[in-house]
Amino acid sequence: MTDVNSLRSGDLLFFKWKREGVDNHAAVVTGRGQGQAAFLGCLLAVCVLTGCSDGSNFGYDDAYSRHEPLAGVGYPSRGTLEITQRAVWEIADGKAGELAALGTDGEPRKTAENWIAAFGEGARGKVTAEFYDSGSTRQVVVLYFHDTGQIKELQVRTAGEDGWRVVMGQPDPEEATAGYPWVPKKPGELGSKRGGGE
Repeated sequence: MTDVNSLRSGDLLFFKWKREGVDNHAAVVTGRGQGQAAFLGCLLAVCVLTGCSDGSNFGYDDAYSRHEPLAGVGYPSRGTLEITQRAVWEIADGKAGELAALGTDGEPRKTAENWIAAFGEGARGKVTAEFYDSGSTRQVVVLYFHDTGQIKELQVRTAGEDGWRVVMGQPDPEEATAGYPWVPKKPGELGSKRGGGE
């Protein structure tokens, strides 16, 4: 561990936040304030201004700060929770290209446009996602948009090196908004277990 009092202008500091596994941030020391606290404040300001976070974490942290967090019910994995949260944010922001980039199968761009048109308003408010069964390689997720009363079932799955992706094979607007008989009206009613078919 580096003693911050020994750092000088021009030194590079590589670090990570507590929740991260590896050093994936870097900062250039430009000076010191009066004492350690002032120095660390200066260092963190340099870090933010130079974009020291890796692209994916910085984008996620930025999006998290601009949206209401997703409420979760059931059995998400880290991957299924993150891809679902990102999808809801892109729907809320109306970013069809970014939402399509999270997709796999079917016609992601057209499906993204349909989802934004149908669920954009609801995605900007409180959303609860219920994750069914275990999420080892694929998982069914039901989104409850509280402000609009809408419900949307989607599937997420692993896609090799691309990580988790959202199945986006709904280029028809009616299909994109169709309900499924098995989906409960409120999260948690089935104990996050599907049991039967769709």
